[in-house]
Amino acid sequence: MAPVDGIVSSEQIERSEHFLRAVQDRICAAVEQIDGSARFVEDSWTRPASGGGRTRVLRDGGIFEQAGVNFSLVHGDKLPPSATAHRPELAGGSFVATGVSLVLHPRNPYVPTTHANVRYFEASKPGVEPVWWFGGGFDLTPFYPFDEDVRHWHTVASDLCAPYGAEVYPRYKKWCDDYFYLKHRDETRGVGGLFYDDLNEGGFERCFAFTQAVGQGFLDAYLPIVERRKQIPYGEREREFQLYRRGRYVEFNLVYDRGTLFGLQSGGRTESILMSLPPRVRFEYAYQPEEGSAEARLADYLKPRDWL
Repeated sequence: MAPVDGIVSSEQIERSEHFLRAVQDRICAAVEQIDGSARFVEDSWTRPASGGGRTRVLRDGGIFEQAGVNFSLVHGDKLPPSATAHRPELAGGSFVATGVSLVLHPRNPYVPTTHANVRYFEASKPGVEPVWWFGGGFDLTPFYPFDEDVRHWHTVASDLCAPYGAEVYPRYKKWCDDYFYLKHRDETRGVGGLFYDDLNEGGFERCFAFTQAVGQGFLDAYLPIVERRKQIPYGEREREFQLYRRGRYVEFNLVYDRGTLFGLQSGGRTESILMSLPPRVRFEYAYQPEEGSAEARLADYLKPRDWL
């Protein structure tokens, strides 16, 4: 997309940064409260002359085996290949990127894993009009899915999109289904949600407001599901299946995820980038769940469908 107003300003960066820091604080506080046991440990970091961030990780909690919520604001003189693949005219240009990214890995297999991200990006190059855009979304990865939970998740997503047009939810829901798709497995990573990128249509204020709605709506979508499922008893079978399915999460993040590629290609902090990976995971050759089992049922949820 071409920028609507052609303006890249320090005010836009400052407002986005302020909002994103607040989102990180709010989500960390809510995760600590519902977990009830562990607290986030913050690791502040800097890159010489190119920004920094706050990595927060919660480990071995009452609910979450590991939860990571990252804030970063980085800049550089040269855009990495992952950022210019769809914008070749900006190759070699400079950039500023700020965002919050999180992945929550519960211990109980009946509580879904989830990921969310909201971000703001600016790029410039001599002779090319500067550009800015927002991106983000959230998605859900259950191991033992419940229709009630998936409908709730998508209802929150649809409701927060509604003020911005009837076409927004279907568009970003499909984008999420397409983006979080493992081609080599012929399945989605989970039951989807929202995903958008390159958002600048309608000007900064409208795009900023929508991104705020996404960042603030994540907890409304996720916490009720945690409350419903956190006390369900489970055994070794469920735990082993969870660890096996976490392998798909690893495959996607290391093979396809643009955020991971951008972070590594731009010289980002490796520990913060790979914080999204689960603390424990297993791979099993040619695994097939027992026909008719609860584990086999998951396959029906890993194809895009209309949940509302």
